[in-house]
Amino acid sequence: MVRDMDQDLRITALIGNVGKVIIGKPDIIELVITALIAGGHVLIEDVPGVGKTQLAAAMARSCGGEFGRIQMTPDVMPSDVTGFSLLKPGTGELEFRKGAVFCNFLLADEINRSSPKSQSALLEAMEELRVTMDGVTYDLPKPFMVLATQNPVETYGTYSLPEAQMDRFIMKLNIGYPGVNDELEIIRKGRENDARFLESVVTPGDIMELREAAEGVQCSEPVERYILRIVTATREDENIRLGVSPRGSIAMLRAARAYALVRGRGYILPDDVKFLAPFVFGHRLMLSPQGKSRYGNGQEMIRALIEKLEVPV
Repeated sequence: MVRDMDQDLRITALIGNVGKVIIGKPDIIELVITALIAGGHVLIEDVPGVGKTQLAAAMARSCGGEFGRIQMTPDVMPSDVTGFSLLKPGTGELEFRKGAVFCNFLLADEINRSSPKSQSALLEAMEELRVTMDGVTYDLPKPFMVLATQNPVETYGTYSLPEAQMDRFIMKLNIGYPGVNDELEIIRKGRENDARFLESVVTPGDIMELREAAEGVQCSEPVERYILRIVTATREDENIRLGVSPRGSIAMLRAARAYALVRGRGYILPDDVKFLAPFVFGHRLMLSPQGKSRYGNGQEMIRALIEKLEVPV
């Protein structure tokens, strides 16, 4: 793959623009942009007030895309997510009214507070980038990305996401609190630190071109086999009840290609896989009671497995 300077400039501009709002979190910004270029969706699990909404809005504004938000409360219906058909008075014809998913960037806030039925309304949109209603298929805008959030502290009145839904997210991230100096900059900026005041630096068309470029990033066979060794280890470890599926293997390769592009390379390094594995694989695991007590969560379990495996040179 031949590097395109225009690609590098667009990625750098996108990272810098989002960084005006999400201060002190360059790794998180790179990971979300990686997920966007890989054509995936991101689940952000963190406490309120750390910038989850601003991150989604900043991505939309920076890309010149349409930003949509839906508060996933218990009373949200599947039709609120996908849309519904309405009988037009007089004519008797059905008219389709679009739901929240018809945008480029959808923030599904507090996704685990809505019913499983409403959560499942996102499945077709996230996997096939379309909505089927009354036998008619409606394509979603391109690019389309879901950034869903959930609060790990308040679990009363929530519904855990089913494994099929978790598998649709290419990554699960935690933003975390900012450092003292970063938070000082945030409070000094005040109103300026708002995604609404950002201007676009790339277009939706640019994102689609970057996705096409990422498909051309080279991955050697040793790196491919390294991915599969990690995947196989998750299926054989006694601390794990459910390992990574083939969809997870495909997601890792897509993410690694996109991350290499973001880092300015036309090829994947083993270190790319090692860095991404906890974010791409961690949420796809179902730990045994022993695994939960020992490692706490899937990301730590993946980090422990990686340390036991030989990294290809």
